[in-house]
Amino acid sequence: MSHKKAIIIGAGIAGIAAAIRLAVKGYAVEVFEANSYPGGKLSEIEQNGYRFDAGPSLLTMPQYIDELFQLANKNPADYFRYQKLAVVCHYFYEDGTRINAYADTEKFAQELNRATGEPAKNIIKYLANSADIYNITNHVFLERSLHSLQTFLRWDTVRSIFKLPRIDAFRAMHQANAGYFEDARVVQFFDRYATYNGSNPYEAPATLNVIPHLEHHFGAYFPDGGMYSITKSLVKLAEDLGVKFRYDAKVDEIVVINKIAKGIRVKGENVVADIVVSNTDVWFTYKNLLQKHPALHPKKILSQERSSSALIFYWGIKKQFPELDLHNIFFSADYKAEFNYIWQEQDIYHDPTVYLNISSKLKTDDAPYGCENWFVMINVPANNGQDWDVLIENARQNIHLKLSKALGEDISKLIACESILDPRSIESKTSSYKGSIYGTSSNSQFAAFLRHANKSSKVNGLYFCGGSVHPGGGIPLCLLSAKIVSEMV
Repeated sequence: MSHKKAIIIGAGIAGIAAAIRLAVKGYAVEVFEANSYPGGKLSEIEQNGYRFDAGPSLLTMPQYIDELFQLANKNPADYFRYQKLAVVCHYFYEDGTRINAYADTEKFAQELNRATGEPAKNIIKYLANSADIYNITNHVFLERSLHSLQTFLRWDTVRSIFKLPRIDAFRAMHQANAGYFEDARVVQFFDRYATYNGSNPYEAPATLNVIPHLEHHFGAYFPDGGMYSITKSLVKLAEDLGVKFRYDAKVDEIVVINKIAKGIRVKGENVVADIVVSNTDVWFTYKNLLQKHPALHPKKILSQERSSSALIFYWGIKKQFPELDLHNIFFSADYKAEFNYIWQEQDIYHDPTVYLNISSKLKTDDAPYGCENWFVMINVPANNGQDWDVLIENARQNIHLKLSKALGEDISKLIACESILDPRSIESKTSSYKGSIYGTSSNSQFAAFLRHANKSSKVNGLYFCGGSVHPGGGIPLCLLSAKIVSEMV
């Protein structure tokens, strides 16, 4: 059989998955990565005996990872193992309320009822609605291209379109949640899911209420080797299939002749290919790699509002806290004000919601004996030229105060070492425009339809995968973007 050649720009999780799928199809695949390591946002940091997963810290839908091994006729367990969490996350509210979000729906409903008085039946009904949205949208909006006529000619798509009122696209997420629940703490609990794709619950459509279903129905997991083992195991699978990775290989341009992608230029050399798949943020793909072809730029898409970004402190902590778990959330007392700061003021609120991930709870060698590795993250606006040094210093003080108050101990005295990731370094390390983590925001009803397609409509042989294109950001959706690309090829 003749080996067609595929080039993939960027070894992010979607790029690696696309490489695997194309290799299985018989392509000779070469992946070009600007960094010296694979994974994009899904990388790791080591410092003073502490190891941190640098980016995504929650694993849902692991079946999409397993599927890649099965496609290649390999046993997933030979490469990658994970465990299901009985408690998804611990929640701490400013008024002292504490909630354990159990994976089991009944137990979870009882726990919310115990902590807040919210009737358990409201929680059960809400999660059933979340499942309903998933069942209507999943096959159509997530697993296929929204930009291909074939999708819309299928009967299940037509059925889904008739059910569109049930996906609640015309109300804001917060509005829907406030209608479902009596207790403000429960509303805040479910509003938080908007942040899973960098959106604002007061503006994003209630369709995003599908997200709790992914967590409560399919479960949350922890990979045995930490989150970075996802990257490592998929790179190993790709290499076993003959995929070549070239690191420290920043691509300069995508070569387009007569509206056909012919390959790339990298370090002054032309590499010819039959197809090119960009796993780089679409903004940079056009502005940097296709800058000679301004007529090809989708101006509307490139000017869309970007998702929020993150400020992450990686702290080595010289103590263990038994009341903390793998995932912990310390809520802001005023959620609306916090989102207003992020989106309207482009600033950081003085009382931010803090997400604290501690992988050493399950992978003990991630921290020295008697210590913990704290991944401390808050949602922040994308980089629009703010004075980040000042913002970071203020945020650090506010987070110290907030966590110290909640845990009854001065956290600042326990920090053995610190690394920081902020919107500027997210942009420079992962080529994410303005440091926005999920590409464009989902703050409008039609955001799902407005994301960039997985195939260029103007250049033959040019495809796109990753968090900045359809179907969206986060590990499961990035893996699905690779699947859509391989089906279009």
